[in-house]
Amino acid sequence: RVCGKDDTEWLLSEQYWAYRARMPRQPRLDLPGLLHHVMARGIERREIFGDDRDRERFCERLGELVIAAGARLHAWCLLSNHFHLVIRSGERPLPWLMQRLMTGHAVRYNLRHGRSGHLFQNRYKSVVVEEEPYFLELVRYVALNPVRAGLVREPAELDHYPWSGHAVLVARRAAPWQDTEEVLARFGRHRARAIARYRDFVIDGWDQGHRNELTGGGMVRSAGGLAEVLRRKPEEREAADERILGSGRFVEAIWRAREEGMSGAPRRGWQEILQEVAERFEVDQARILRGVRSRAVARARGAFFSRCVEEAGTSMTQLGRLCGLSTVSVSRSIDKARRRGDVEKR
Repeated sequence: RVCGKDDTEWLLSEQYWAYRARMPRQPRLDLPGLLHHVMARGIERREIFGDDRDRERFCERLGELVIAAGARLHAWCLLSNHFHLVIRSGERPLPWLMQRLMTGHAVRYNLRHGRSGHLFQNRYKSVVVEEEPYFLELVRYVALNPVRAGLVREPAELDHYPWSGHAVLVARRAAPWQDTEEVLARFGRHRARAIARYRDFVIDGWDQGHRNELTGGGMVRSAGGLAEVLRRKPEEREAADERILGSGRFVEAIWRAREEGMSGAPRRGWQEILQEVAERFEVDQARILRGVRSRAVARARGAFFSRCVEEAGTSMTQLGRLCGLSTVSVSRSIDKARRRGDVEKR
């Protein structure tokens, strides 16, 4: 159907959604450094883990693949019939990791339990996530899955739930393949204090329940659904993509980066961005990286951080290491730069 002046009425109709259901799946979005919320469920909601041995082998394989892919796993949780991952893509793409993880687990599970056929319901679901303000919210959401499933009833039980990255973050389980640094760095530099603050943060969300916007549909869901988005004036609408959870600006940046990647255009490096920012603000590049405390340098540093995240896919942890700052400081610098309008649109 060719949409005309009655586009809104068409997009809100049952016929449109029936048409959507018949459409082929959209291609996955993946670039090095992108943060993903990954979910996979058993076929017909059946179990995908029969016992703890299944879970142990799954975790072993997950750890091996995370390391082999150069990825960074920030949070994860295994339940009887599904699992969640909060993972940052590495040198090898996310589909490479997920195909090997799920196929290998299905083969082993079928052999151990004397079954055949598909184990998982369709392919896995992945949502690209904008780090601010969703990173910590997503980590907490995944950590609280056992609570929503009724498997644990008290914070102390959650701390000892063995099949979750939360137990690793509160130092109740060892998993060297899980990256705890990027989460805990947002709660302080002293490890024990950061763990306590992280735990308090998780407990504060104990009664949140299911959050649709964190599991797919992006800003369309968080804005109240497609109907609400379409009721807005055109100039008030942001770019939206069901595969992406983030602001309109972030969605456009992902689209642009993907197009550049498909066309073979090289991705920008932080060195090139640093040179451009230094020239624009008329400050020395070394002063931006050294953390010099002056208003002009602070503004340049905020613009540099923001552009690196959006244009080069650099993580805030990487930027913090580059400049000797905490992830929290980098995040605050980016927020200030955006509020002041110091970041040029490209």
